[in-house]
Amino acid sequence: MLRIGIVGCGRILNAHLQGYKALVEAGVTDFRITALVARRAEDAHSFVRRGSGPPPRPPVSPPGSGDPLAAPHTYLSDFQPVDDVRVYTDYRAMLDDDVVDAVNDFTTVALHHQVAAACLAAGKHLLTQKPLAISVAAAQAMLAQAAQAGVNLSVFENVRNAESTRAAGWAVQSGRIGTPQMALVGSLGGLWSPDRVVADTPWRHRKLEAGGGGSIDIGVHLFHLLRYVMGEVRWVSATTRIFEPLRRRRDAAGTVIEEVRADVDDTFFATVGFDHDAIGQLLWSWAGRGPALNLSGAPAFFGSAGCIQGGQLYDAQGRAAPLVALYRREAGADLLARHFPLGLTDTFALQQYDWLQAIAAGRAAETSGAEGLRDLACAFAVPESAALGCAVTVDDVLSGAIAGYQAAINAAYGL
Repeated sequence: MLRIGIVGCGRILNAHLQGYKALVEAGVTDFRITALVARRAEDAHSFVRRGSGPPPRPPVSPPGSGDPLAAPHTYLSDFQPVDDVRVYTDYRAMLDDDVVDAVNDFTTVALHHQVAAACLAAGKHLLTQKPLAISVAAAQAMLAQAAQAGVNLSVFENVRNAESTRAAGWAVQSGRIGTPQMALVGSLGGLWSPDRVVADTPWRHRKLEAGGGGSIDIGVHLFHLLRYVMGEVRWVSATTRIFEPLRRRRDAAGTVIEEVRADVDDTFFATVGFDHDAIGQLLWSWAGRGPALNLSGAPAFFGSAGCIQGGQLYDAQGRAAPLVALYRREAGADLLARHFPLGLTDTFALQQYDWLQAIAAGRAAETSGAEGLRDLACAFAVPESAALGCAVTVDDVLSGAIAGYQAAINAAYGL
């Protein structure tokens, strides 16, 4: 029985607990969550037992939006015994008590490398919420510590487990669109535009707490998708902006109750280069007045013999077929079983299951620390390129040869 401690009890924990609940319902019972850690004990207690404890915080996204932050409130008691669950306000105390074998870190980005240092030194396996770390140097240190400790380090990047992602990856990798040529992903505006505090979390707008704005928070998702479908990203040429330097929190009546000064990007445009001369365009914004601009057909992937757009696979003759249906029909039972073991479809459950299986088998998870590091380096290539005013290679960002944008972050944390 693997004992899991959860560090960080914010709103996103609901989606993670929904995933663990789905695992138990699918017959996975070789784990138990034995500890919850939050800065305020009441935040942890609000996730322990249904019908008792402090009330949960309300969601910040509309129900039905598909945003994990809108997941229904979930309790440990919904899927496991809770009489022996321990609550802490300091993760180091949890480690000292030796009540866990592995840790899920769902804290703010700035804490990831600090939580990791303590957990890895204690010999605990670690699954860290994306982005992997506050800077590339911090992430490199995490990987080195995990290797020295001989434990599993993974990043939670569930975009990989969406059926649409698996189907697109299968189609491209099996040659259905020929040689990859172009990709387009992203959108402009939306729920947090033009000037809302994103996810009601002011830290997302502060460089020393978030690393970057949308380029990092959303960039790691977009780059993970692109890398999975199109292949490795080699270079990035980008522009970023802070169009709304003052973000605002408002109450239900629309009255401003807090103003937050932003020093990280709310908008970025990036051109990227892949292996095989393919190119891609990424764009994202948490600014912009008016309705959100969702690009018709995106994410889109083009090749020498067809393309994927709008959920359709187009062949060289322009004939369309629904991509996911084609994937289900032709990918093969073995591949489908690997992508969706036990019939699981919840992307959080699928990430957790792979991590648990990786620990048991002594292998790397699909979204290993190394994968998370590469995603992070691609994402940091965006503000690094913007700061330099020229294209940068991901390898140079990985090696630290290009780290001007991150210099203040690394100095603040002694990295």
